[in-house]
Amino acid sequence: MKRRALLLWAAAPAWAQDEVEVNTATRAELESLPGLGPALVQRLVAARPFKDWTDLMQRVAGVKAALARRLSAAGLRVAGRAFSAAGSEAG
Repeated sequence: MKRRALLLWAAAPAWAQDEVEVNTATRAELESLPGLGPALVQRLVAARPFKDWTDLMQRVAGVKAALARRLSAAGLRVAGRAFSAAGSEAG
């Protein structure tokens, strides 16, 4: 029984981080994502809502395609969508 509990605990990080919607997430949820510190979170919160990734990148200083790609891979979503460099949106 202990071994099963240990295995479940070890697997927790793989499923613990879900998608985080930038338009509705709390500051704590946003800061839980790698690459999002307090200063960037403040800029995101102050500028929301965003209609898409392009809108976010145009209105939030410091967010370019490379960072958007990393944040999206970490679970950040804008209007429910992941970032895609081709056309700035994922279907």
